[in-house]
Amino acid sequence: MNIYKLNYTDKETAIADLIAKGVYIETEDGIAYGQGIQAVVEIGTIVLENGTYDEDSDELPAPIYADGYHFDVMSTQEIDFGSADITSLVNNPKHSFAGYEKTEVDFSILGNE
Repeated sequence: MNIYKLNYTDKETAIADLIAKGVYIETEDGIAYGQGIQAVVEIGTIVLENGTYDEDSDELPAPIYADGYHFDVMSTQEIDFGSADITSLVNNPKHSFAGYEKTEVDFSILGNE
């Protein structure tokens, strides 16, 4: 099983690339998984540090977010997503697939090339 932790600049870029790579396919009923795709998880933006708030819900300070928009993909086939430097997020993932330890994961990052 191949598991990819992907980081894109934004959601629209991510969806377009996932379609171009065959992870998603467009059908008459909408978007479906491509051949060999077991799961796609839209992580979205990742909070690195939570914000704090006062009694009036004002941010003191605001949350800090990781750069980019994130997806995790599980596939029976290898997919060439390109490569770039691995970020610290792979050492402290916000999502994992049950039964797959992070030491078994092939990490690929896209959008920072």
